[in-house]
Amino acid sequence: QVQLVESGGGLVQPGGSLRLSCAASGITFSGYAMSWYRQGLGKERELVAAITNAGGSTNYADSVKGRFTISRDNAKDTVYLEMSSLKPEDTAVYFCNAKRTGYWGLIIDYWGQGTQVTVSS
Repeated sequence: QVQLVESGGGLVQPGGSLRLSCAASGITFSGYAMSWYRQGLGKERELVAAITNAGGSTNYADSVKGRFTISRDNAKDTVYLEMSSLKPEDTAVYFCNAKRTGYWGLIIDYWGQGTQVTVSS
């Protein structure tokens, strides 16, 4: 059974920092690209950051560049999202995603249950 379990969310003041973690089980973690998405209240889910399976390449949404850093530890089957200089508009549920391309180009992906991040004074 595949599980992606996020942790580290919470309430933080503007300008503060948080570190999200996503622990994977039931998959060969090193075979998956990992991403963080977020969904604010009444908004569509959006990609925040992504990292390739070996960690050699990353990609960020323009809104978080320079403030967020995605990383992974394949020995621990865990992906992280370091968030700094947080803004109220970063408030959302943050989801972890694992994705790979299978046979015949079939996309195989899994989602975590999400962790709430609230940025407020």
